[in-house]
Amino acid sequence: MSTATTAERFVGNLADFRYREVLMTGATAAVLLGSVALFPGVENVSKGIDGNLTAWQLALFLLLPIAAGAIKGTIGFGYALITTPIFATVIDPTMAVVVLAIPPWMINVFQVGETDTGLGYVRERWSLILLALVGSIVGVFFLDTFSTHPVVPFLIGLLILGYVLFEVVQNFVTVEEAHNPLALGGVGLLEGFLLAAANLGPLLPAYLHTFERDTEQYVGGLSMVFTFVFTARIVQMALFTDLLTTYRLWLGCALAVVTLVGLFAGTYLRRAGVDEDRFNWLVVGLLFVISLNIFYKTGPAVLNSIQNVALTLGI
Repeated sequence: MSTATTAERFVGNLADFRYREVLMTGATAAVLLGSVALFPGVENVSKGIDGNLTAWQLALFLLLPIAAGAIKGTIGFGYALITTPIFATVIDPTMAVVVLAIPPWMINVFQVGETDTGLGYVRERWSLILLALVGSIVGVFFLDTFSTHPVVPFLIGLLILGYVLFEVVQNFVTVEEAHNPLALGGVGLLEGFLLAAANLGPLLPAYLHTFERDTEQYVGGLSMVFTFVFTARIVQMALFTDLLTTYRLWLGCALAVVTLVGLFAGTYLRRAGVDEDRFNWLVVGLLFVISLNIFYKTGPAVLNSIQNVALTLGI
């Protein structure tokens, strides 16, 4: 089918208010509108991040969201996991977590529509979504009150590394027994909390990967859960905390607009055909890199904490 024919069909379906096209267009339009309507003025572009951006930092703000968006478009997760740790070295970590809630919201709403994942998934995975929302609510209040101790992401890194090794050794085995409401709800609770408190959410992708190997269902399912979680986070931060200022909302929308370039590229690559074997390696490969990055970021602080405890106990 030609590009012109595809575009014509998309516009026709949008005019008919078809679910898929409305969500994709709505997500894109929301961040475009936000980036224009909330623009703080050229002189204030970097004022909200406590200083002027250097050339390499500006390049980072432009290129990293594109690369992360392409990965998310291809395999269904990884945007916040890639961007948050790096952005947190350039701007305040709490601000990074808040600002980077906007682009994932846009991406996930877009992918819910693009994969045509609907209410049937919500009915089937209600315990996962409900407990993910509960975890998210608790996580936002945690972020507003405390700072996350490095041991939390470090333990998550160990868990993810163990999962990667298990899948590689077992040749990407599918564990059907893992798919039950109790386990799924528990993972959802932790996923929602960690996403809200630290933008760190590799648990759900790893868990779903043990039993969902259909690429479209995997991407659509993750996006549906993440849509609920990120929507709740944004609303809670805007209405019940001082975390989401007008400037931060604008910066998040602006980063989301940049992200669209990568998202479209990743979506095209996935639609062009990602076979199961390559998809599996992409998933576990990204999880492996994420675990190493977590260890790199948190390892020294965790070792220092252990040494302090040892000295206190006289060991």
